[in-house]
Amino acid sequence: MSVEDQLFGIHGKALALRSQRLTLLASNIANASTPGYKAQDIDFDKALNEATRDQGSVAGALEKAMGYRVPVQPSENGNTVEMSTEQTLFSENAVKYRTTLSFLEGRLNTITRALKGE
Repeated sequence: MSVEDQLFGIHGKALALRSQRLTLLASNIANASTPGYKAQDIDFDKALNEATRDQGSVAGALEKAMGYRVPVQPSENGNTVEMSTEQTLFSENAVKYRTTLSFLEGRLNTITRALKGE
């Protein structure tokens, strides 16, 4: 078990995965009008399981958990981005990112207090 895993547990990898997912969802939103663009997403639970199993890496987990989204209503130009879906997923992931960050902040505060002897 790495030092990072010992200090931060699952939250360090979860934060990295949430950050990557935010980037991917933002890219989908930015390409909403690009003809032929295929919306991608990460199966977060699958990625987290991969990243935490047997000292897995976040990069490897992302590759295994990434896929293309199947649109409910395909567009005529081949673009699979559905703006309402992307915005909802982005907002949901942003809230979960902040929650994970709060867990990490709490853990860091605990470690800091322990090092100070409080």
